[in-house]
Amino acid sequence: MTVRTCLAWPDKRLRTAAEPVETLTDEDRRTWDDLIDTMEAMPGVGMGANQIGVMRRLIVVDASNERGQAVKMANPEILHKSIELREHEEASPNLPGVSAVIKRPRALTVSYMDEYGEAAEKDFVGLWATSVQHQIDHINGKMFFDHLSRTKREMLIKKARKLK
Repeated sequence: MTVRTCLAWPDKRLRTAAEPVETLTDEDRRTWDDLIDTMEAMPGVGMGANQIGVMRRLIVVDASNERGQAVKMANPEILHKSIELREHEEASPNLPGVSAVIKRPRALTVSYMDEYGEAAEKDFVGLWATSVQHQIDHINGKMFFDHLSRTKREMLIKKARKLK
């Protein structure tokens, strides 16, 4: 298990959809472990594999207070979203120093392949739901600021460049 370096925006891999996982490999399991170590080192509440340059549809999420409760998902897909929205300030280690308040569904149901290679389905609420959506965006080649208006997005990216 290793803390990995996060890609720096605007690395093209952050804008590229990750490849589906047909069969889990030992390398995928090591990637999940590295994602957890990297997430904990930030600290954060989730990571997508392409954030560290691994172009596989793998994410981890741990929004628990006590930590150590990470959910490992391959090929996560949102099945249902709540109508009720929740605002949360989001950021990414790929674009350090900036954040923005994003509105996302408060709850959702996700299907995915679990760490044993089995089909699974789970409900997420609150920060868990926000983080799952944020990580799915990552493996789909989207960043949190894509949910902002063009003007706000450009201001945020300009501010991040000044911070470099």
